[in-house]
Amino acid sequence: MFPSQSFINISFLQPQYFLMAGIEVIHGWISILVSSMYTVALTGNSPILLAVKRTHSLHHPMYYFLCMLALSDVGLTLSTMPSTLAVLWFDYHFIGFHTCLIQLFFLHSYSVVESSVLLAMSFDRFVAISNPLRYASVLTNNVIIRIGAVIAARATLSLFPVPFLLKRLNYCPGKVLLSHSFCFHADVMKLACADITVNILYGLYVVLSTVGVDSLLIVMSYALILQTVMGLASPRERVRALNTCVTHILAVLVFYIPVIGVSMIHRFGKHLPHIVHALVAYVYLVVPPVLNPIIYSVKSKPIRGAMFRVLRRKYQT
Repeated sequence: MFPSQSFINISFLQPQYFLMAGIEVIHGWISILVSSMYTVALTGNSPILLAVKRTHSLHHPMYYFLCMLALSDVGLTLSTMPSTLAVLWFDYHFIGFHTCLIQLFFLHSYSVVESSVLLAMSFDRFVAISNPLRYASVLTNNVIIRIGAVIAARATLSLFPVPFLLKRLNYCPGKVLLSHSFCFHADVMKLACADITVNILYGLYVVLSTVGVDSLLIVMSYALILQTVMGLASPRERVRALNTCVTHILAVLVFYIPVIGVSMIHRFGKHLPHIVHALVAYVYLVVPPVLNPIIYSVKSKPIRGAMFRVLRRKYQT
C-alpha cells in the first residue's frame, strides 16, 4: 500500500519514494542474524574508542588509526541500519527519494574512508618496520590529524557530486523497486529512464581513484615491507616484524573481499537469484564492522587489556 501523497512528481519525473526489497524466503532468521551483527558492530567498536581514549599507553599512531577505522565502521553501520531494520523487522519498504540520496552518500563515503584508513595503517606499518627509530618523528600528532582531515575531505569531495548526478535524472513512473534494503548508487541509477553514461563513468572514476588506488598502494607498501623484513638478519626478528602486520592484513582482507564481491555481483551476476545479491550486500555492509574489533581485540594484547579494563569499570559503575 503506497503512502497517501502523490507517488510521482510529474514535473521532475522523480519518485517521492523508492521501494526497498527484503528477503522473504529466509526473512525470520536473517532478521535475527543481521540485527545481532549490527549490535555486535556497535558494541564492539565503541569499547575500542573508549579504550584508546582512556589508556595513555595507547596514545600512539597505530592506535589512533585504529580509532579512525572503528569510527568508519560505526558510521558504515549507522548509515544503513535504520532502513535495513525497518524492512526486516517492521516490513516497511519505503524510503524517500532525498533520504535515499543522503543514505547512499554516507554509505559510499564511509566505504572510501575505511579504504583510506587501511591505506594509512599500511603506511604506519611500513614506517614502523623500515625505520623504527624515526617512527615517532615521522608520524607525529599533527601529521595524524592532517591525514585524518585529508581522508575525510577525500571521501566528501569524491562522493559529493553523486546525489546531484542522480537527482538530475528522469525516472520511469512505477519503476521504483531497489534490489536491497538500503540505497546503493549502482542500484538507484538503473531505475532512471535517461542516459546514465555520466553516472557510470563518474562511479567508475570514484571506485578506481579511491578503493582501486588504495588497494594498489597497500600491495606496494607490503612489497616494501617484505623487502625490509627479508633484509633482517635474525629469523626471530623477521617473524616478530611480520606479526605486527597480521591484524592489518586481516582487516584489509575483511574489507576488500566483500567490496570485490559486491562489485562483481552487480556487474556480472544479473542472472543470479535476488537472495544472492542481498546476502553479498549484507556481508559487505555488516561483516567488516563486526570482524574488525574481534580481530584487533584477539590479536592485540594492549587493546584487549584496555577494553577489558573499560568494560570492567563500566560494569562496576
